[in-house]
Amino acid sequence: MWNSTLANNSHELIRLNRGQHHDPFNILGKHTEVAGTRIRLLLPFATNVKLVEPEHELKRIAQTDIFEILLCQEVLPNNYQVEWQDENKQVHTQYDPYSFPPQVTDYDLHLFNEGKNRHCYQFLGAHQHSFDQISGTLFVVWAPNAERVSVIGDFNRWNGRCHPMRSRGNTGIWELFIPELAEGELYKFEIRQRESGHISVKSDPYARRYELRPGTASIICSNKEYDWLDHKWLQSRLERDWLHQAMSVYEVHLGSWRQYKNKEFANYRELADDLISYVKPLGFTHIELLPITEHPFDGSWGYQTTGYFAPTSRFGSPDDFKYFVDQCHQNDIGVLLDWVPGHFPKDDFALARFDGTELYEHDDPKRGEHREWGTLIFNYGRNEVKSFLISSALFWLKEYHIDGLRVDAVASMLYLDYSREEGDWEANIYGGNENLEAIDFMRELNQSTHSECPGTLMIAEESTAWPQVTRPTWLGGLGFSMKWNMGWMHDSLEYMSKDPVHRHFHHNNLTFGL
Repeated sequence: MWNSTLANNSHELIRLNRGQHHDPFNILGKHTEVAGTRIRLLLPFATNVKLVEPEHELKRIAQTDIFEILLCQEVLPNNYQVEWQDENKQVHTQYDPYSFPPQVTDYDLHLFNEGKNRHCYQFLGAHQHSFDQISGTLFVVWAPNAERVSVIGDFNRWNGRCHPMRSRGNTGIWELFIPELAEGELYKFEIRQRESGHISVKSDPYARRYELRPGTASIICSNKEYDWLDHKWLQSRLERDWLHQAMSVYEVHLGSWRQYKNKEFANYRELADDLISYVKPLGFTHIELLPITEHPFDGSWGYQTTGYFAPTSRFGSPDDFKYFVDQCHQNDIGVLLDWVPGHFPKDDFALARFDGTELYEHDDPKRGEHREWGTLIFNYGRNEVKSFLISSALFWLKEYHIDGLRVDAVASMLYLDYSREEGDWEANIYGGNENLEAIDFMRELNQSTHSECPGTLMIAEESTAWPQVTRPTWLGGLGFSMKWNMGWMHDSLEYMSKDPVHRHFHHNNLTFGL
């Protein structure tokens, strides 16, 4: 119900007009008063505004960009349209985004906050959505320390006052359904921090696609299903005993594998045809891709990820990458993906201090930063971060039919003193150097992927003598399928460098890693 006291409170209207109001739905949209139904809209570029049906003109509240009308008897549709004219006399007709109820269920939000929502990518981010037969895009983002969050893009001139989002209370989630906003639009989130008032502009952590670097905007994707043709492969994967069958893996960085004439990068579709024709005659059973998750810096080879749910636009669209995987499977070649949950870059458009605070990263600098790499470390003890990472792993296995993840830099996650000087780390509650929160995360990660995606592999890049990396979690292990043999290249080269007559004294070089 509309609060008539609030209706006369100019302070609330000023805060809304300035883009500082935490709860825009309490003022904007349709509200019932004693005298009738009041409608308010915030339209910064409008010169005049009217309701389409019933047709009525709205009046501007003095010294604001807020327009309102009080209807005494007319019956108004639940989702009404307004028509407004901008300064160039161009006419716009739209449904009022603030006439729609919340779209995300309380149950989904509860699971997300509990760290148990393995599929939060299905509602977080930007999704094509329909309500009451009205289509548009639903935006959902987690920013618990924000005073205000807005969706910005070309569709509103990148102005954060146009589309402030609905706060879902202490869940930290913000959402907004924008009717008639279609796929292909660029967007970001503008976030005003609660304590400092600092405003930052961020890419969507759950975006399915980003514009080509150096651009950093997210892109609304179609929810149209890809027509997969790899059913035979997926069925055989379920039946395959990978533990007792040979695997020969061709590791490749797509950006530098082959130069294409007059092109900076080849498309995923071209790469599929060329890679398959190259690796199949050589007898490889799998292709392992260095990270193709979106990243801003070519020189990182993808290991400084900013988009955990998006294949990089360097090589094409999400459907192009699905074609790549599909073609590999139709040619009996599995696809493994390097996946990087150990750290992320400090770029200010991405995850770093997302809502003005250490949100995804650990707030303790002794645990929140890789000094050697200049990157930030995820807070594995935070439930919402666990939901984010586990959801990302399952996303690639389910949505892109990936056959396994090679989990990067596991050792850096396991040890609190990894690559740190004396005095630059603190022991855990038992006095040891083990990162207990990261261990729990990895066990839950492997339990989730193995239970939901049988037949897929979780491969640890673990460079120390940590015990039981591949032992099942119910027996006290980390639960990985395999451990990457990191010493194989060095040990083999060391062995082959010996004079042949002496090699029989150095067989330990070949067997040590096992």
